[in-house]
Amino acid sequence: MLDMLNIPYTGSDPLTLSTCLDKSRAKEVLSYHNIPNAKFQLAESLEDIDNFNLKFPVIMKPIAEGSGKGIFNSSYITNLEDLKNRLKENLETYNQPFIIEEFLPGREFTVAIIGNNSDTTILPIVEINFNELPKDLIPIYSFEAKWIADTRDNPLNIFTCPAKIDQELENKIKDIALRTYKVLRCKDWSRIDLRLDSDGNPNIIEINPLPGMLPNPIDNSCFPKAARAIGMTYEDTINRVLVTAAKRYNLL
Repeated sequence: MLDMLNIPYTGSDPLTLSTCLDKSRAKEVLSYHNIPNAKFQLAESLEDIDNFNLKFPVIMKPIAEGSGKGIFNSSYITNLEDLKNRLKENLETYNQPFIIEEFLPGREFTVAIIGNNSDTTILPIVEINFNELPKDLIPIYSFEAKWIADTRDNPLNIFTCPAKIDQELENKIKDIALRTYKVLRCKDWSRIDLRLDSDGNPNIIEINPLPGMLPNPIDNSCFPKAARAIGMTYEDTINRVLVTAAKRYNLL
C-alpha cells in the first residue's frame, strides 16, 4: 500500500520480505549465489520424502513462520520413521509446507546490520549460549527456548555480545552475513542468523528483514542488545534506521 501511494517507509520492500519469509525460496537464492546453508528438502506431502537422502539428524521447520513457531524439541529428528510421523502431524497442524534441513551441530550467532550499499554497519556479533538452556532441551533456539524456558520473570543468560570468537571466524561470519544482506536486497536494516557446521564453517539459517526490537534491556532482544554493545541507545538505533531510510529516498 505504501509503495502504491508513494509513501516512504523504513525497511525492505514486499519482494524481500516475502522471499525471506519463505525459507525454501530464501535458501534457493542463497544456494544459487554459493552462500553456505544447510542441505535441505521441501516437503508439501508425505510422498515428497519417499526418496529422502539427507543425513540424520535433521531439523524440520514450517516454511513461513517466525519467532520459533513450529520449531520444538521434537523438530530435531534422528530417523526416517519419526520424520514421517512428525511431518504428517505438522502438515495437518500448520497447513503449509515444511523444510527439512540437515542439522548444523556448531555454535549459533546472529548479526545485526544497518545501512545500504557502501554505507552499511555490522553491529557486534551476538552468540546464543545453548548451555544455559534446561538440560532436557535440544541445543536449538526453539519455541520452548524462546518463550517457555526464557521469560521476563526468569530470564536466561542466553546471549553473549560481543561474541567470544577469534578474528578469523568473526570475519567469516560478517562476510557471509553481508553477502546475504546484499543478495536478498535487504534495505535499511536486518538481522541474520548463522550456525556453524561440523567443520566450524558458518551457514545461514534465517534472515530477519523485520527484526525484533524490544526496548527493555531485560528482554532478550538481539538487535538492541548488539546496538547497546557499541553504546547506541534504543532511541539511537531507531533514529539510525530512520535516517538510513531517509537517505535511501534522497530525503536528506
